[in-house]
Amino acid sequence: MEQDNQGIIDEVSKDIIKSKKRKNKLIALILVVLLILISCDFRLKTVKYTIDSSKVENSFKIALITDLHGNTYGKNQSTLIDAIDKENPDVVLLGGDIFDDKIDYEESEETIAILSKKYKCYYVTGNHEYWSKDVDNIISIVKSYGITVLEGDVDTININGQQVNICGVADPDNYVYLDGGETLETQMKRINQRVNREYYTLLLSHRPEYYDLYSQYGFDLVLSGHAHGGQWRIPGILNGLYAPDQGLFPKYAGGLYEYEGGTLIVSRGLDREGIKVPRIFNRPELVIINVK
Repeated sequence: MEQDNQGIIDEVSKDIIKSKKRKNKLIALILVVLLILISCDFRLKTVKYTIDSSKVENSFKIALITDLHGNTYGKNQSTLIDAIDKENPDVVLLGGDIFDDKIDYEESEETIAILSKKYKCYYVTGNHEYWSKDVDNIISIVKSYGITVLEGDVDTININGQQVNICGVADPDNYVYLDGGETLETQMKRINQRVNREYYTLLLSHRPEYYDLYSQYGFDLVLSGHAHGGQWRIPGILNGLYAPDQGLFPKYAGGLYEYEGGTLIVSRGLDREGIKVPRIFNRPELVIINVK
């Protein structure tokens, strides 16, 4: 009798242990799913930076958009446009790869069409515009909306009662894909000859990995994209795992980098549909810079 009772107790104990293991596995699975959902958050966020400069008397605001790659942000791109309108920038800078070589132009063109009606806009090319082998058409589309395309140029404009230099360079792939294309060095030298350094001067260039070159020319602010935030991040530990043309653990994955005499801001970009590897802890972003 005692043996029978002991057998029953042993069976019950085994069932309890099995039940606990199943429960623990279920909890672990739920936690993994929650972690994936949290880490793969593709909602647009607005990231804001403040830059102080003795050259600026009246503050102004810049919206930086990069690496759209023809992605959709709601009907009529309303999610992105509404986020920009909420900030009411003085100028909108489009930092390359707004168009893509594999995705149709509809969303990209709709974005610039809407923005050009509301804001002063500047555009520089990224590598994907050249990879499309349709860059002349893309540039023609951009210009048709009255947007200034900068290719080793500087435009000095009045923002809130003060002169500001907006400089920009074509992506270095223009030298690879176009007859008569120019290197970054050639474009930088031309800008340097034309720019008035008494005014606040910023450079818009798609690729941040050339900052050592940019820094030789004394820009107050350099704005870039291209790195896509390093694709995978661990906030507070790893700023980015891999970026195009920088490789593993990129120096310029995304964020603000301050140096003596200048500042670099790298947008994590807006691409979320065309990527083969999902962004982890790396939400697509609109960058807003307040210059004071």
